[in-house]
Amino acid sequence: MVITSKLLTLFVALVLVGTIVDKVNGAGECGRTSPDAMAFRLAPCATAAEDANAQVSSQCCSQVQSFSQNPGCLCAVLLSNTAKSAGIKPEVAITIPKRCNIANRPVGYKCGAYTLP
Repeated sequence: MVITSKLLTLFVALVLVGTIVDKVNGAGECGRTSPDAMAFRLAPCATAAEDANAQVSSQCCSQVQSFSQNPGCLCAVLLSNTAKSAGIKPEVAITIPKRCNIANRPVGYKCGAYTLP
């Protein structure tokens, strides 16, 4: 029983250390690339992310499509400091996947105070 308890404690400690090491190494919502760096990939979406009535370019839709399998990264990018500095409106930007007619978009995914339509 004492050995089992010690092994369990060791296992939990190793998991915690592994998680901390991943965060220190930069593994996050977008893998090893920061959301701020990933935000530059969405430069073609700048106008569409500021104006809900603006047409979304095919280049923008292509970039957004590349995020469709990782909604956490897309969310982190839309809420990043780079996006904020560029004047991106998260409440408008969050509508881009729908405006691009991306079929496999993560409808209902919570992104901070916003929900993907």
